[in-house]
Amino acid sequence: MSMPVVVIPADIRELDGTTWHAVQTQYVNAAIKGAGVLPLIVPALETEHDIDEVLDRVDGVLLSGSRSNVHPSLYGKVAEEKDGPFDPARDATTMPLIRRAIERGVPLLAICRGIQELNVALGGTLASEIQEMPGVADHRRREVPDRDVQYEIHQTVVVKEGSCLAGALGAGAFKVNSLHRQAISQAAPNLAVEAVAEDGTIEAVSVIGAKAFAVGVQWHPEYWVGKDAPSNALFTAFGEAVRAYQASRKLAA
Repeated sequence: MSMPVVVIPADIRELDGTTWHAVQTQYVNAAIKGAGVLPLIVPALETEHDIDEVLDRVDGVLLSGSRSNVHPSLYGKVAEEKDGPFDPARDATTMPLIRRAIERGVPLLAICRGIQELNVALGGTLASEIQEMPGVADHRRREVPDRDVQYEIHQTVVVKEGSCLAGALGAGAFKVNSLHRQAISQAAPNLAVEAVAEDGTIEAVSVIGAKAFAVGVQWHPEYWVGKDAPSNALFTAFGEAVRAYQASRKLAA
């Protein structure tokens, strides 16, 4: 069987006076090395995407993290400066992609911005600058040049017994590299909370009643694939779900 293909929606970046459709290398490498899949980057277009045409050609969806945030207008909030930066073209790509992937039973793994996109796409809301909220820890990335220090595994999360995530990682407490200043505020009605930080911040969710693997995590398992057991386990579980979907497609063909 050929290597399954997973789509990663691009971010819009302005570099050298022109516009780029880009994905960080760490997500591409994790897809290949951790999940054993071939990543395909889909451009972030505000119009002209046929989502079913995209999903007809792939076996899974991987939503990456980004410095940009989901636009507040998509969850009923007036945008403030603190909520940015924004990437409306990515929003316009990922929102329908998420909904349709879930409807069709295409496996989905959503990371960082991705879990926030997943929540908003299904009717949830987000909170900005959570470190300013009473009782909430500072989850932001350290502003240092060393990326290994930026992505250091240091924060404890607790995975709920019997959850989808527990099936891949085991239940209970372990440490992750959760780096964010936004988080889920109100979880979407059809999302189950799978893991929380010690301060109660939602760190992982799954889609209730999903036809296939459909999980979002707030942390960055892609960065330590190959070196961290929980990161490896999550991408392995995603890869297995993608291969199962690929096999089912071939049987139906």
